[in-house]
Amino acid sequence: MVAMAKRIKIFELQLLDPTKTFYCGGDTVSGRVQVEVTEMTRVSAVRLVAVGRGKVEYAKGKQRCRQEAEYLRHEAVLRLDEQPTDSDGSVVLRPGNRYEYMFGFELPQQGQLVSSYKGKFGYVHYYVKAVMERPQQPPLMCRKSFEVEEPLDVNTPDLLAPTGGSKEKKVTIMFIPDGQVSLNAKIDRRGFCEGEDICINAKFENTCSRIVVPKAAIIAKHTYQANGRTKVIRQKLSAVRGNHIISGMCDAWQGKTIRVPKLKPSMLGCNIIRVEYALMIYIHIPGSEKLILELPLVIGTAGLGSRSNSVSSQEGSVSNASQSWVSLRMPSDPPSYCDITRDCRLDQPLTPLLDDIDGDDSPIFMTAPAFPFPPPPSYNEISMELFMEVLTLWFRLFGPVCGRALTAVPPEVHHSNACSLTVSLPAFLSLLTVSREALTLAACGCVRGRGRA
Repeated sequence: MVAMAKRIKIFELQLLDPTKTFYCGGDTVSGRVQVEVTEMTRVSAVRLVAVGRGKVEYAKGKQRCRQEAEYLRHEAVLRLDEQPTDSDGSVVLRPGNRYEYMFGFELPQQGQLVSSYKGKFGYVHYYVKAVMERPQQPPLMCRKSFEVEEPLDVNTPDLLAPTGGSKEKKVTIMFIPDGQVSLNAKIDRRGFCEGEDICINAKFENTCSRIVVPKAAIIAKHTYQANGRTKVIRQKLSAVRGNHIISGMCDAWQGKTIRVPKLKPSMLGCNIIRVEYALMIYIHIPGSEKLILELPLVIGTAGLGSRSNSVSSQEGSVSNASQSWVSLRMPSDPPSYCDITRDCRLDQPLTPLLDDIDGDDSPIFMTAPAFPFPPPPSYNEISMELFMEVLTLWFRLFGPVCGRALTAVPPEVHHSNACSLTVSLPAFLSLLTVSREALTLAACGCVRGRGRA
C-alpha cells in the first residue's frame, strides 16, 4: 500500500483469495486495486502488469555472472465500472469514496511456467503490479507477490521403476594395498513426495584393515547457469547410518528407511536454475575418501504422488517394527540368576570407538545393548537342602563343638521347620551365627592342642 500525505489516501492491490498459497498453470489470478483520495484527483489510467521473472547472479573470480529469463508477462488497463470518463479516458476521483478496479487473468497452461524459487544465487519470482498514471505527476505503483508451483506427478511408470547400483573401492596405506570396500544398493522406485519413506536394501563388505561405517543421506543439488558458466551447490537434507563394520565382515540393510523431509518439488524445467535430488549411499572410510553411490530421486508435488506404494511401504515398515517388537517381548516369568546371560553384540552407539571426520554425522560407536530384563526375584526363603549340606560338613569337621553351640539355635528351627524344605531368613542368619561361633571355638581348640603338643 502507498499512502500519500496530500491527495492519495489508499492505493493498494489485493488478491480475491488471500488464503490460496500457490497457483498452477491454467489458474485464474483475480483481485482488486483499491483507491481512496483526500481531494479531487484526476487519474489518466490504472495499468496492471503481471510478471514472472528468473534471475541468476554470482561472482566467478573477478567476473560477475548474471542472466535473466522471463516466464510471464500480462498487461491490461483497468477501468471503473459505472464511472464516467472523459474523452481521453481519464476519470476524476472524489474524496469520501473508495474506488475498486477489478482485474483477472489466466496463467499459461501447465508446462509453460516455472515454479517459484528462492536460493542463494538466484530466484524465480511472480508478482502483480498496479500503476496509477496522473497528469503532470509521477506515477504511483503498488505490487503483490504470488507463488506458482508447477505440478509434478511421480506416479508414472518411469518413476515407479526400481533403481540401484554397486560401487567398490580399493584401499591403500602408503601405496600398499589394504583390501577393498564395496557396496550394492537398491530402492523400489525413484519418485517420492514429502513425508514418504524410502526403503533401502543394501549390502556392504569390508576387506580392509579399517573400521568403516555405512551411511545414507538425501542430497539436494542446486545448479545455477549464467553466461555459459555453471555453479553447483550441494546440501544434505536428512541422513541415517548403520552399524560399523570391522575388517573382514559385511553388513546388510533390509528395508532400512529414510524419510523425505518437507521440501520443494524437483525443478527440472527452468533453463537457468535446476533443483535435483538424490539418495546418496556411502561408506565412511577413516583416512580415505568415501565410497559413494548416488541414486537419482524425483520429488513430486504433495498429493500427486504414488500414494498406494507409499501406504504399502509404510505398512511394511510398521509390520516389520511390530514383528521386531514381538521378538523382544519380556519373558513371562522372572529369570533366575543363572539364566541371565551377557550379550556383547554391537547394536547401538554408546562408547566412542574412534573419531568420525565426516563433519555432519556423529562419531563411530561401539556398545553392548542393555536388554531391559526385570530385576531378579527377591528371595525371602532359603533352600533348606543347601543349608543342611553346609551344616553337615561343619558337623563332620567340628562335631563336638558344633553340638554344644547348637543349643543357641532358635527352637522353631528344630521343630516347626525340621521337615520343611525351606527355612525363614532370620532362622538362617541365626544358624550362620552358630556356625561362625563353632568355627571360632574349633580354631581355638586346634591352637590349644598344638600348644600342649
